[in-house]
Amino acid sequence: MKDNPFQPGATRADQPEFTRDELGLAYRNSGALLELLSRDITPTGTHYLLIHFDVPQIAPETHVLDLKGAFDAPYSLSMAEIMDLPQITRPVTLECAGNGRAGMTPRPLSMPWSYEAVGTSEWTGTPLAPLIERAKPRASVQDFVFTGADFGYDKGVPHHYGRSLTPEELADLDAMLVWGMNGAPLLPQHGAPLRIIVPGWYGMASVKWLTSIEAIETRYQGFQQVQTYRFRAHAEDPGTPVNRIHVKSLMQPPGVPDWFTRARWLEPGRVTLQGRAWSGAGVPIAKVEVLLDGAWQEAELTGRADTYAWTGWRIDWEATPGTHELACRATDAKGNTQPLEPGYNTGGFANNEVHRVPVHVAGA
Repeated sequence: MKDNPFQPGATRADQPEFTRDELGLAYRNSGALLELLSRDITPTGTHYLLIHFDVPQIAPETHVLDLKGAFDAPYSLSMAEIMDLPQITRPVTLECAGNGRAGMTPRPLSMPWSYEAVGTSEWTGTPLAPLIERAKPRASVQDFVFTGADFGYDKGVPHHYGRSLTPEELADLDAMLVWGMNGAPLLPQHGAPLRIIVPGWYGMASVKWLTSIEAIETRYQGFQQVQTYRFRAHAEDPGTPVNRIHVKSLMQPPGVPDWFTRARWLEPGRVTLQGRAWSGAGVPIAKVEVLLDGAWQEAELTGRADTYAWTGWRIDWEATPGTHELACRATDAKGNTQPLEPGYNTGGFANNEVHRVPVHVAGA
């Protein structure tokens, strides 16, 4: 554990840990405030953001979604027509695939997420599968490609952000075409006026600023599908796709923070610790354990709002004077448990190591 920042005369290291470019990404993107983990629904202004290029400026009154390609009955929809479709609102926990990247060694260069790239919102829209069925995809279709209006370069390759789902994946997932978030229209940075949400998968699949859905008769080779978002052990490794969210948990930091390190300070005595846990593909959380005074103790699960929303947990701790490291780890109903240490892949994806929280209790 780092030196105690609550002691008079505490100093800070001079050596920067991140590159200037990574700091630039961090200025544009933002993570959740962990102190708000007490809430079932993340306030819209504190839901994490990962924006690859620039935020497109799209007028809802003229925006059109095109269903095109290998459909026997292709068609287009205006926003007014989309909002007249059967409507559902569903709480879904969304997590960035790069969440936890900063904890890997060596650390892949990209958006330097620690724990904060996650949030749960109530998304309003319409089921996606019936819209694709209406367009009558041909039996030869191998992928449905979802393309956003955002455009830019990555590793020298110009492209619109795009992702795909196979017909089998679409049938297995409760994907939504979405225009609302937490009871209000989507904000520009969250994909206004239209995006998709793919519950149970990492956020890269939930394409924002959606302009088209194209049925194609070959596998999609778009940059964001095959050049990134793959688990690779080394640069030459073709890798495997990133998709389902890995089991994970976070703790709402107790007490009050040191401004710079975010380490915690609190008075001795009984403290209720709480947080959230989630897993991919709608798999429920079976248990959450919390490391207290060197021993793992099982917490009480306090429920979740929906199949794809995170689960609350809590446990009481008798805080004694001194320096402590608290941690939490979740296990889902399929037996997947968070590791104590991070793994590694070249993209820094899906690091679900346990959340560790340094705490200084007064009186030592």
